[in-house]
Amino acid sequence: MSKVLVIGAGGVSSVCVHKMAFNPDIFSEIHLASRTLAKCDAIAESVKARCGVDVATYAIDAEDVPALTALIEQIRPKLVVNLALPYQDLTIMEACLNAGVDYLDTANYEPKDVAKFEYKWQWDLHDRFKERGIMALLGSGFDPGVTSVFAMWLKKHKLKTIRQLDILDCNGGDHGQAFATNFNPEINIREVTANARHWENGQFVETPPLSKKVAFDFDAVGPKNMYMMYHEELESLAKFLPELERARFWMTFGDAYINHLTVLKNVGMIGIEPIEFQGQQIVPLQFLAAVLPKPETLGPTTKGKTNIGDIATGEALDGSGEKTFYIYNICDHEDAYAETGNQAISYTTGVPAMIGAAMMLTGAWQGEGVFNMEQMDPDPFMDMLNKHGLPWQVKELPGPVEF
Repeated sequence: MSKVLVIGAGGVSSVCVHKMAFNPDIFSEIHLASRTLAKCDAIAESVKARCGVDVATYAIDAEDVPALTALIEQIRPKLVVNLALPYQDLTIMEACLNAGVDYLDTANYEPKDVAKFEYKWQWDLHDRFKERGIMALLGSGFDPGVTSVFAMWLKKHKLKTIRQLDILDCNGGDHGQAFATNFNPEINIREVTANARHWENGQFVETPPLSKKVAFDFDAVGPKNMYMMYHEELESLAKFLPELERARFWMTFGDAYINHLTVLKNVGMIGIEPIEFQGQQIVPLQFLAAVLPKPETLGPTTKGKTNIGDIATGEALDGSGEKTFYIYNICDHEDAYAETGNQAISYTTGVPAMIGAAMMLTGAWQGEGVFNMEQMDPDPFMDMLNKHGLPWQVKELPGPVEF
C-alpha cells in the first residue's frame, strides 16, 4: 500500500484518480493537486460518491519548483503522477529530484513557445535520477504508453523482430458538438497541425500536416479516414526497436473536424505567438482553447467507441517466416462515463496512468534513472489492462499493410 500525489485535474486525472480509488490495496492514500482547487475538489467529490474514498486536495502552480518541492516534501508520497500539461514536465521532474520521489507522466515535454515535442530534455535527466536513486517512467498513457507496450508484447510473444509498425488511433465517438477536441484543446491542435514525421530506413521523414490520408475499417467502429501524424512514441520505438525499417502513426478525423481546423488556421486562431489585443498580450490558440468545450464536459453526450492498436510485421518467433499481427483495444464512451464520469479518450489515458503507477508501486517495474515503457516487461502491464477496463485482443493478418 502506497501514498501517491497526482498533479493535474482534467479528464485524464479524473479517470486515473477514480481507478486508483478502486484499488486501495495498491493506493492507500491519494493526494490531488492542481492550479485550480475547485477542479480537484470536484474530482474528490465524485470519487467519494462513487468509491467511498477520501482524496486530499491542494492548489499548486506546477511551474513553481520551490512550492511544488515543498508540497511533495509535506505529503511524502512514494510516487508523483504528472497529469498536468506537457509544458510542466521538467519543473515537476525537478521537484521530484529535489524531494527524492519517483515520477511518472503520460506525455513528453513540450516547450510553450515552439510547437515541438521530443524526449531529449527528459532523457537528459537520466543520470540525475540515477544518482538520486529514483525512477522516472515516461509516457504511461495509451499513445504513448499502451501502444509501446503492445509492440513489446508482440516482440516477446509473437515476433523475433519488428520490421514495420503502424499505430492506429481511431475515435469513433460522437459528442454532438460542432467542434470540440477530446483532450486539452491547446495540446491537441498543436499536435494535429504540426508537420507529420515517420521513421523510415534509419531516419525521420517529414511531410506536411494532414497530407497523407488512408481509409481503414476499424472493428466495432467501421470505415474511417485516418491521417499520418507524428507522435512521440515513434521516437522511443525507433530507439528501443533498432531493427525497425518503418514506423508510422495514424489518427482518425472526421471531415467536419478537418474543415473547422482549416478555417481556424486560415484566420490565425491557432497561432502560438502572442499578439496585442486591447492592451493585453494574448496567444490566439490559448484564447481558442478557452472558448471551446472543455474535454471533461463531453462525457454525458459522447456515444460510440474507440479502437487503438498496433499492426506489426516481422520475423515470427516460431520460425515460420514473416508474419503480421494486429493488437488493439476497443473502449466504449458510454461505459467509460458510467464508471468514472469521463469519456473514453480520458479513460484510455487515465487507466494506463494508474496501471503504470501500480507497476512502480508494487515493484513489478523497477529502476534508477529515466525510462520509457519499451524498456519494461510488458506482461504484468498487459494483465492489468485486461482486469481494469481496457481488454485487448490480437489477431494475425494475411500480410503487411498495403497503405
